[in-house]
Amino acid sequence: MSGDEAALARDLLAGLPEVAPDDLRRLRDRLAARAEADGVLDVAYRTLDTPVGPLLLAATGTGLVRVAYPVQGHDQVLADLAERVSPRILEAPARLDPAARELDEYFAGRRRVFDLPLDWRLARGFRRAVLGYLPSIGYGQTASYSVVAAAAGSPRAVRAAGTACATNPLPVVVPCHRVIKADGSLGKYAGGPAAKQALLTLEQAG
Repeated sequence: MSGDEAALARDLLAGLPEVAPDDLRRLRDRLAARAEADGVLDVAYRTLDTPVGPLLLAATGTGLVRVAYPVQGHDQVLADLAERVSPRILEAPARLDPAARELDEYFAGRRRVFDLPLDWRLARGFRRAVLGYLPSIGYGQTASYSVVAAAAGSPRAVRAAGTACATNPLPVVVPCHRVIKADGSLGKYAGGPAAKQALLTLEQAG
């Protein structure tokens, strides 16, 4: 684009009326509602402010499919969902209202068990078996990676159990933060060690 063309584009844009944030939000909400009604909204997402940072929440028509920490890169997570699930993805908070409500209750200390439909398509095989076991580790309790590996059917696959926890697509809701090393140290966590410790402290205080 030449300098004259750029100046013309700026002049044209300057002549457009400003759109208030509330108007943009209402437009987005109408678009999301229309996409939902037409059955073309495959993945809805929103962000939720929490004590461990803003979490990205994403859901399909089946259920919650992804929870992501800021350190995981929300834009990258959305790009991955577009590739692995569907490119028909849109910021549509209404579908995530139940998940947001339960997470708010959890962080406020009023919820110990999540009651949300989950879409497990991003976890397969042994990793899926590991993640399926994690909710049985009680609120405020912990288990070692070796215990989790054995419970998932492969006692010798301790490292694989650790990988399954580290790549959990649904952290917090599927409580991989309750899995620690045999010596009591935290081990790795998708949200970082501070987030893992914060979740454990929250639960132990309750």
